[in-house]
Formats: sequence, structure tokens, C-alpha cells
Amino acid sequence: MESYKQQFIEFLVRSGVLAFGDFVTKSGRATPYFVNTGKYRAGGQLRRLGEFYARALRQHLGGDFDNLYGPAYKGISLAVTTSIALSRDHGHEISVTFNRKEAKDHGEKGILIGHQYEGPERVVIIEDVITAGTSIRESLSILQANGNPRVRAVIVSVDRAERGQGGLSAIQEIKQEFSLVVFAIVTVRDIISYLHNRPIDGTVVSDDACKAKMEAYLDQYGV
Repeated sequence: MESYKQQFIEFLVRSGVLAFGDFVTKSGRATPYFVNTGKYRAGGQLRRLGEFYARALRQHLGGDFDNLYGPAYKGISLAVTTSIALSRDHGHEISVTFNRKEAKDHGEKGILIGHQYEGPERVVIIEDVITAGTSIRESLSILQANGNPRVRAVIVSVDRAERGQGGLSAIQEIKQEFSLVVFAIVTVRDIISYLHNRPIDGTVVSDDACKAKMEAYLDQYGV
């Protein structure tokens, strides 16, 4: 596993974004772990988060994209911090676009803020996680109606690698339905492997029992 992925997993734990215990997902599944990106709340955390996204983007796409589209609301800060990291650390200048929840009927009007698409742009949609794929479908519809740029890829922070209502995960469904490149900084299997009995700041957050619960969860719901 690449060092930046290992660092990202530790960052998730230290930020309180990744937690282990007894939780219930929105779909009603009892899960032994939870990813709560609402825990990113400080400037230093957001700076580091953008650096991890930028590393993953460069690894998977190189420089083959021109724009980051951040769906409101969580995607807005992700697009901004990642574009800064790309410019500062990789010399890759890109534009940023995000949407309003409701179209504005005065001033500059419209639903998009930032770069306005003209058609040839290579766009990456940036998200925290994909649960059911609803936000991605909404984003694709908005982009199609506003310049119809080429959507190059979708990036998320963590791939839970579990199926939806059918036999595919939400990420696999998006890949199949829209023929898109979709990737994550890390997967849940990366997390299981790296954190097993590994102390983070002196504390083991995933021991044998925790690992067994996560593997059992994936045996039941994983893809």
C-alpha cells in the first residue's frame, strides 16, 4: 500500500472521521464502523485532506483533467482545498465549479458558481463517499444541462465496498451505468489490513475482535 494511503488512514482515525463500534447506516444496516466526514472542522485538517485527494488524483489521472466539480454542500470545500493542493504541490492549475441548491434568478443568475462550462473541459466530480449514487446522478444531470463538459472521473475518500439493493456496490453501479472512472483514496479493505492491531498514537483502534466484525460485515454485504 502506498505511504500516502497509510497516512490517510491514520489521518481518518486522528480526525475522528473513522470510528469503530456499533452503528446503523442510513439503509438500516448494523455496521461495526462509521465514516463521518462532518468531523473535518479545522483548517489544518482541510489542508491535509486536500493533499490526500490531490495525491490520489495525480496517481490515477496524472494531469488529464481541467476542472473539479464539488456538489453542494460537502463537495464545495473538497473541490477548493484539493485545487489548492494541486496548484501548490503539483503545479497543476485547474478551475473549480460548484452548484447552488437552488438556481439564482438575479445577479449572475444560474445554478453554478465558479468556472462556467463551455463543453471541452475534462471534469472530475469530487465527493466524500458514495452511498446510493443519488448525488452523482444529480451532478451528471446538472453538468449535462450546463455546458455538458466531459466527466473524466469521480473521486471519493473511502470506498465501503458494499452492495446496494442489487449485487453491485454504488461505485460499481455508477461505473457500469455511465462508463465512468470511479476511484477512492482508500477502500475499507485497505483500512482493515492497515489498522489491524496497529497502534495509532499508542492506542490500537482495530484489534482481532474488531477486524472479525468488519470482515463478517463484508461477508454479508460486501462486493
